[in-house]
Amino acid sequence: MNNVIGECPICGGELVVSKLSCTSCSTEVSGKFKLSKFNHLSKEDLYFIEVFIKNRGNIKQIEKELGISYPTVKKNLDEVIVHLGYEVADDEKEKKEDVFKKLENGEITAKEAAKLLK
Repeated sequence: MNNVIGECPICGGELVVSKLSCTSCSTEVSGKFKLSKFNHLSKEDLYFIEVFIKNRGNIKQIEKELGISYPTVKKNLDEVIVHLGYEVADDEKEKKEDVFKKLENGEITAKEAAKLLK
């Protein structure tokens, strides 16, 4: 049995499922059924997601299993996020917000915050 593909191999258009069959009783249902976002991902993206979930998002374990660096893990994750139709968060903005939160919570000093923001 083959995996469902999301794009037409001829023109690249979006594919829909038009027939479903039960493997147990052979009942068939026909119509137009929309594919999920995941059906439109490449095999490489799906494998990365599988490894990511299996390792519960632990970057170190993902690096080790895939034999890739931290920046490559982040790049692959960003690509999957974009392929699923979402925007990738701005890391710089998140880092600044994190520094401000730590400062606000008294986890770091103003001097340390200034150093981190440079």
